[in-house]
Amino acid sequence: MEPKVVFEPLGELEATVMEVAWSLSSSTAREVCDRLTGPRERAYTTIMTTMDRLHRKGLLAREKDGQAWRYRPTLSRVEFERGLADGLADEILSAHGATGLAALVDAAARVDEELLDQLTALIERHRKDKR
Repeated sequence: MEPKVVFEPLGELEATVMEVAWSLSSSTAREVCDRLTGPRERAYTTIMTTMDRLHRKGLLAREKDGQAWRYRPTLSRVEFERGLADGLADEILSAHGATGLAALVDAAARVDEELLDQLTALIERHRKDKR
């Protein structure tokens, strides 16, 4: 039985490993390690430990492939990001109510005015679906 997905922000290395895992769809720690490039080389055992941790968080499923584990993402990048955003929104709104909602709307306007139009459309769609 696979672990339940834990939606929490990823550390730098976890995020890097997940990016590779999403790009490959199925991979071993060796395959991920071989794909990682950049100023900081990572030891194979570090990647192996990171992938095991991501498995325990429910983000990677695994099955034996010879003597190695073969991992595959349990969620797409979009599904993971949505889970993170949902959790953060729940925390903000539960803790701060209307003030938190106002802050989210203000932030949307600061980031991109078009987000306010998207917010309006989402609200209308949600109300329509509730009827």
